[in-house]
Amino acid sequence: MENLVESFKAGERLALARTISLVEDEKLAIGKFLKEVSRERPRAGRIGITGPPGSGKSTLVSALAQLFRASDEQVEILSVDPTSPFSGGALLGDRVRMNDLSGDPGVFIRSIASRGSQGGIVRPF
Repeated sequence: MENLVESFKAGERLALARTISLVEDEKLAIGKFLKEVSRERPRAGRIGITGPPGSGKSTLVSALAQLFRASDEQVEILSVDPTSPFSGGALLGDRVRMNDLSGDPGVFIRSIASRGSQGGIVRPF
């Protein structure tokens, strides 16, 4: 975990993706990980957006991301999408709707499956 923490703190995208996967697969104790990465003053803010299907969540997130990017801020988006009945993974609907952000190297988008929860809320890790 020490290498993952150091890579995460260095801002490496692969470490961010790996951390999300480990938490999602319940192979990483998120509380312990967060304690390790937040020993120093946090450098990031967090915004949560939820709502029913079709309420404009993806449009709002895309607009906010563009606003932050205009200020040269890095943006990470964790999108909770419906679960595929075939693979058990995310259907990637929100990610497709935010396609205008995909070519921006300052934007990281990751979709995770809702696992049956509704309204963009997934079971707490």
